[in-house]
Amino acid sequence: MNEIDYLFEFEEGNRLRVYASLERGKAHYFRVQYEAFIGGEWTPIVRYDTAHGFAHRDLLHPDGTQEKLPMLVTPYAKAFTAAICDLKRFWTVYRRDYETELRHL
Repeated sequence: MNEIDYLFEFEEGNRLRVYASLERGKAHYFRVQYEAFIGGEWTPIVRYDTAHGFAHRDLLHPDGTQEKLPMLVTPYAKAFTAAICDLKRFWTVYRRDYETELRHL
């Protein structure tokens, strides 16, 4: 079994944490997490993974709550790619929404 495991800082204060376990070149398990440097620490904001036996997105809120949304993309290899694409494309929206919620706590 092969693994992909890396941290990719794509803009100052913003990064993706990527992990995938591969079997025969295809994702067997994955986790892709968008993190932002807020208040002096790295804060997870959105996570895609296959924990609990299905591909899903966890939207993390400053109050500690999470929203879980199943991904309708299969197989895991396509869901893994879709997760990375979503976070690269919409990270500014996720960060803005998180910071807005943070200000209203």
